[in-house]
Amino acid sequence: MESYKILIVEDEKELGQLLHDYFKKEGFETILAFDGEQGLTLFQQHLPVLVLLDIMLPKIDGMELCRIIRNQSTVPVLMMSAKSSDVDKILSLGLGADDYITKPFSPGELVARVKAQIRRYTLLSSPIKPDEWLKFSSLEIDSKGYRVFLKGNQVDLATKEFEILRYLASHPQQVFTREQIFTAVWGQNEYGDINTVTVHIRKIREKIEENPSKPHFIKTVWGVGYKFDGGS
Repeated sequence: MESYKILIVEDEKELGQLLHDYFKKEGFETILAFDGEQGLTLFQQHLPVLVLLDIMLPKIDGMELCRIIRNQSTVPVLMMSAKSSDVDKILSLGLGADDYITKPFSPGELVARVKAQIRRYTLLSSPIKPDEWLKFSSLEIDSKGYRVFLKGNQVDLATKEFEILRYLASHPQQVFTREQIFTAVWGQNEYGDINTVTVHIRKIREKIEENPSKPHFIKTVWGVGYKFDGGS
């Protein structure tokens, strides 16, 4: 099995070392940091395929570190926290995190989530034909380059925002439930909060719709979910 390099950023040293050792036994190459500043340095030095990130960190907190990493890379970020509130969950996912797990958790569940995210990431990172563009009136989506253009101007979307938009735009006029969108983009609906789909849809609309309250591209089908209709 290919050995994947993952970065673990956890200020509780005993837990960090436990996770470090556990993932090594599972065949991963692991890098361990105990604060956000060290985590950022090691991320930039080692370029891991996934980051396992605690929310409460000294020097640079997990939320800010997630934002910085997401601005530099599309690698999966899985956040850990002792807090179970939906506010923390939605905030972390809204910053571009790919998954969220609440302490205490079983090592087996954590490994399963990490493997699922790496499978998704390596699949999405596979070469895509250069001509795979989705074009709709004033909106163009570059599937290979993770770029979106509105009336010729590039729009900055977070990774998950882009993947939701691409997924919907690849199936114009088809209605998807939030559960279907979550499963397609995050990979496993049993591990996450589908409310994050609503949060991401709102953020996408704010960036590509002339009037987000009356969207042309991503429309709500009440009682069902969402559909993309090409801006008609």
